[in-house]
Amino acid sequence: MKEIFDNISQTCSKSVTNAYSTSFSLATKMLAPTIRQDIYNIYGFVRFADEIVDSFHDYDKATLFANFETEMDYALKHKISLNPILNSFQYTVTKYNIDRELINSFMDSMRLDLTKSDYLTEDEYKNYIYGSADVVGLMCLKVFVKGDLQKFDELKESAMSLGSAFQKVNFLRDLKDDFEGLNRTYFPNTNLNALDEASKTAIIEDIKEDFSKGYKGILKLPTEAKFGVFMAYRYYNRLLTKLQKTPAIDIKNTRIRVPDYEKFGLLTRSYVKYQLKLVK
Repeated sequence: MKEIFDNISQTCSKSVTNAYSTSFSLATKMLAPTIRQDIYNIYGFVRFADEIVDSFHDYDKATLFANFETEMDYALKHKISLNPILNSFQYTVTKYNIDRELINSFMDSMRLDLTKSDYLTEDEYKNYIYGSADVVGLMCLKVFVKGDLQKFDELKESAMSLGSAFQKVNFLRDLKDDFEGLNRTYFPNTNLNALDEASKTAIIEDIKEDFSKGYKGILKLPTEAKFGVFMAYRYYNRLLTKLQKTPAIDIKNTRIRVPDYEKFGLLTRSYVKYQLKLVK
C-alpha cells in the first residue's frame, strides 16, 4: 500500500533529523504536531544534498549530486520517489506549494560546494547564503504559515535574516573543518590563516544584526511555529555568545559546541520565558 510507503518515507526524514542534528531535532520537537513532520521532510532533503557535497569524499560526488537532482526532479514532477527522503520532501512541497525557485537556488548553492572554495566578494557570499540558508528558511516559513501568501510576504525578510544568521554562525563555528578539511573559505576579505579579533568582531556584529531582524519575525509567527523557532534562535544565540568569548585563534583551531546539558537548560529557560509571555 502506498500509504505504508509514505509513512516509512516520513519516518526516514524524521530519523535523519534526529541522527544528524540534536539541536535542530530538539527545536523541531517544539513545533506543533500539525507542522512538525513537514519540517522533518524539508530537513531530510537539505541534509542529504549537503552530505553529498561535504562528506562523500571517496566517491564521485558530482555524479552522486547529479543523480540526486535528477531523482528530485522526477519526484517533484510525478509526486513520488523510491528514495524515501525525496518522497517525503515532494509531499511537503506539493502540500504547501513551495516555490521551485527556492529549491533550485538551494541546489545551485550546494553545487558550488563541489568546485568553489573561495568567496571573494560580498555578492558571491550573499548569493551563496541565499541559496544555502535563506531559501531553507523560506521553505519552512511556507509550512509555518500553512501556505498563507499574505503572511508569508509579511515575514519573508525576517525569515531570510534568521536563515542567514544561522548559516553565518555555522560558518564561524565550522571554520576549522571548512578551511582545513574542505579547503573552503566563505567569509570574503578575511584572512583565515591569521584570523584576528577585529575580523571576528566584524563577523559577529553582522550576525547580531541578522538575529535582530529575524527575532522581529519570530514574534509574528503563528502559535504552532513560534516556540520551536524561538528555541532554535536561542540555541544559535548561545552558540554565538560562546564564539564571541572565544579568542580568534581558538576558533580557527577547534570547533565550538553547546553541550547537551546546556541545550536542555536552554529549552527549560526558553519554555518558561514563552509561557510567561516574555517573548515579545
